[in-house]
Amino acid sequence: MNDSFDDLRPYRDDEIPAAMQRITADELFPRLAAFVYPGLDLERVRAMVRGYVSVEEFQLQTMKTFVEQVIARSTTGFSVSGLQDLDPARRYLFVSNHRDIVLDASFLQYALYRAGHRTSEVSFGSNLMSSPLVVDVGKANKMFKLVLGGTARELYATSSRLSAYIRHAITVKRESVWIAQRNGRTKDGRDVTDRGIIKMFRLSAPGNPVDALAALNIVPLSISYEWEPCDVLKALERYRSRQGRYVKQPGEDLRAIITGVTAPKGEVHLRVGAPLSADDLLPFVALSPGGFNERVAALVDSQVTANYRLSCNNYIASDLLAGNERHARHYSPVQRDLFHHHYRVACSLVDVEDPAAFSSIFLGIYANPVAAREESGG
Repeated sequence: MNDSFDDLRPYRDDEIPAAMQRITADELFPRLAAFVYPGLDLERVRAMVRGYVSVEEFQLQTMKTFVEQVIARSTTGFSVSGLQDLDPARRYLFVSNHRDIVLDASFLQYALYRAGHRTSEVSFGSNLMSSPLVVDVGKANKMFKLVLGGTARELYATSSRLSAYIRHAITVKRESVWIAQRNGRTKDGRDVTDRGIIKMFRLSAPGNPVDALAALNIVPLSISYEWEPCDVLKALERYRSRQGRYVKQPGEDLRAIITGVTAPKGEVHLRVGAPLSADDLLPFVALSPGGFNERVAALVDSQVTANYRLSCNNYIASDLLAGNERHARHYSPVQRDLFHHHYRVACSLVDVEDPAAFSSIFLGIYANPVAAREESGG
């Protein structure tokens, strides 16, 4: 396919100097600099960023420092498992559960760097490209545009082109790719792969579906947060969605990004699964296209669910929702009291007509990973 993908792709190295000039000239740059480099003189930071001439410099000098600040200031620890089983010489399509707009992929980038892998390219919804600053920072950080919305015909065309780009990135550019298992973050605590994502992967190679997917080296990815990012905002959105189609307010995504970055997250764990091989996919080859996609999505889900690290908060919420202490062995009285306090404060922050319904939705965000594990037989 002879396509430059210029409207989708991240920046090349030759585009970085101009992007850095725009970033450092933006009115929000002082706030960003103060977070990433606290205590450092603003003009010194501005001069440093303006001096970058490659994507790698921007990532390893600024984005790496950004993630380290997030870990130091809003987590009690960050750990990774499973990455040692991947070959740094190969490229992968990481299909991840999605809990935070920015941090899910950022933590993977940091983990890849520390383990000696190349950082991956990252899909970024067109709805989030709300300002020139966001576009410049994102595309300088190896993000490519995921076009959302449109008619059925437009969606098919954009999905086909996105599929072609992802395959091009992995097999030609030799870059790994991160993409969420579904459009939008999980807001109810249930990590379920949209089988339409699997269909999209196949559009760029319409022949044998096993060969088409095996060439992408799909790796299921699970990220787990002890304290769910934006739990109150997610619960409120789900509560309001019960009354009809939810319409986001201006600035809502930016608020979620800032809250996700700055709010306490407790322990964060990233579990890298096993690549889906041709042998894993071969049993489904005789199924209808829809059946094949559904079974592959279920394969991804089985790893995401099994590899999700349940915290004491998940078990406490499950027991609160059920009105029992069935999982009490997984938490202490101190941990239970801490979650109770967080839960009560969360409920006091919102003004809703049906507090009991909001409470149930809020607890479900934490409790549903336990239900998913138990439903899967784990």
